[in-house]
Amino acid sequence: MTTRNEPATLAAAQGLMGQLVAWRRDLHRHPELAFQEHRTAGIVAASLAQLGLEVQTGVGQTGVVGILEGSRPGPTVLLRFDMDALPIFEETGLSFASLTEGKMHACGHDAHTAIGLGVATLLARRQENLPGRVKFMFQPAEEIASGARAMIADGVLENPAPQAAFGLHVWSLWPVGHGVVKDGPLWASADKFEIEIVGRGAHGALPHQGVDAIVVAAYAVAQLQTVASRGIDPLAPAVLTIGEIAGGSAFNVIAERVTLGGTLRTFDHAVRQQVIERMHAVLGGVCAAFGASYTLEVTFHAPPLVNDPDAAEYVRRVASEVLGPDAVADGPMLTVAEDMAEVLNRVPGCFLVLGAQPGSNGQPEPHHSPRFDIDEQAMPLGVAILAGVAEEYLRVNSG
Repeated sequence: MTTRNEPATLAAAQGLMGQLVAWRRDLHRHPELAFQEHRTAGIVAASLAQLGLEVQTGVGQTGVVGILEGSRPGPTVLLRFDMDALPIFEETGLSFASLTEGKMHACGHDAHTAIGLGVATLLARRQENLPGRVKFMFQPAEEIASGARAMIADGVLENPAPQAAFGLHVWSLWPVGHGVVKDGPLWASADKFEIEIVGRGAHGALPHQGVDAIVVAAYAVAQLQTVASRGIDPLAPAVLTIGEIAGGSAFNVIAERVTLGGTLRTFDHAVRQQVIERMHAVLGGVCAAFGASYTLEVTFHAPPLVNDPDAAEYVRRVASEVLGPDAVADGPMLTVAEDMAEVLNRVPGCFLVLGAQPGSNGQPEPHHSPRFDIDEQAMPLGVAILAGVAEEYLRVNSG
């Protein structure tokens, strides 16, 4: 397999820079939360229709699907881009900062949407030479790991069914011009868990007459930290984080109930089940020691994101042409999650991580920070890579 005309594709993508910046900054000013992306979806749908694509709206509530038909028969490639923002108060001081208090594009989805529109623009100009078709999936609600499943339930992977799927995520902590293309597991699964510890309320001056749920919870929190560090193979990554705790109603009352909330991240289903079993063992033991009881509910959000090796090879070759062979790495794995995994569970494909570290704002901010930003120079690189991957896959697999 050889890629063709990647310098020309990069030049064409760089020629879209002004429009990419305009799209991204407009979307950044007007962030919309999960399943509320009505304005964003309207911009996407209108832009795709103007390019001559067949457009479907309301897919998975606020998702948009666009189909670009090539000039001759061939397979279908799906390209996926997410659109939602986060409930964060922006502190960037940017001239195009969010105009909606308490909402912010703090993960780069504004750039992803702009990149998707850029890819559609570039490929629409090459439609006469394009075999098969490209299916554009503009997805809502990635931040709550619900949008991909909603669009799949509404048929995004049908009529026509894609033979391969590709996507990307800009990454603010890696330099512009660098990318990660990895075979196999790349990002982790995501689970939400809720624990309730039930003791027995009593007067704060007479603790022996009750079972203090706060004390039980304190022991449980400490012991749960040993689940990953002492209960799981060190070579099998697992993260267990408790991010919420609530209990007690007065300074002189022994609390009867405490609730804990957190997240579990793994790369393997068997490890996930092992962690959950160990959580039950720890909670059961701690509660038994104090005479308390507990409940544990685990809600599955997203599976591990696993790249197909054959699909990854397309991305690796094109990305190496666009970025340079020394700029494409094979890792690392990260314990963040991404519901593009729902697509890749059903369609072989590859998810690229693309460096977008801003170079003029000092120390780069991590994703989900109120000061998060990216270097917009990463956007035409993303356009060139995904457009090139789609073209190359369709060319090679069209007979």
